Amino acid sequence: MTVPHRRLVSAGGVVLDGDAPDTARVLLITMIGQDGRARWTLPKGGVESGESHAEAAVREVREETGHAATVVAPLRPISYTFLWRPDGVRYRKTVHWFLMRWDGAPPGPTDGEVDEVAWVAHADALDRLAHRNERDLVASALAVAAGTADAADARDADRAAS
Repeated sequence: MTVPHRRLVSAGGVVLDGDAPDTARVLLITMIGQDGRARWTLPKGGVESGESHAEAAVREVREETGHAATVVAPLRPISYTFLWRPDGVRYRKTVHWFLMRWDGAPPGPTDGEVDEVAWVAHADALDRLAHRNERDLVASALAVAAGTADAADARDADRAAS
């Protein structure tokens, strides 16, 4: 049996709550996986028609977390493949990531797609995130925020580690 393949493009943010990366917290969400288990991840979602990747990232962060944030710098995209069992389709997904800063305002309404939203100390975020590629991405985003790497350096370093 041949499994159909489709491509997906998403965008998301590594959102920090301050200018000092050593004390900044990272905005995380939990999603329930196909196996019914909650997993910590970063906010992300599909790019709508006419939207840039950065615009989609800002919108998805706001919709999923209720928090408004602004783009600071692009980070490296992450691509992966997964089988979505409910429709029997194998997806090749590319997520375009951005370092973002929270605007400091209280959260607004969410779209109800996530189970939990939390600000987490960056060391805890690196422990909680379910996927290694997202842990690496947060580490790179913190380096960009600290000024120890620029976005291009972070993208190149992440590619070399993958």
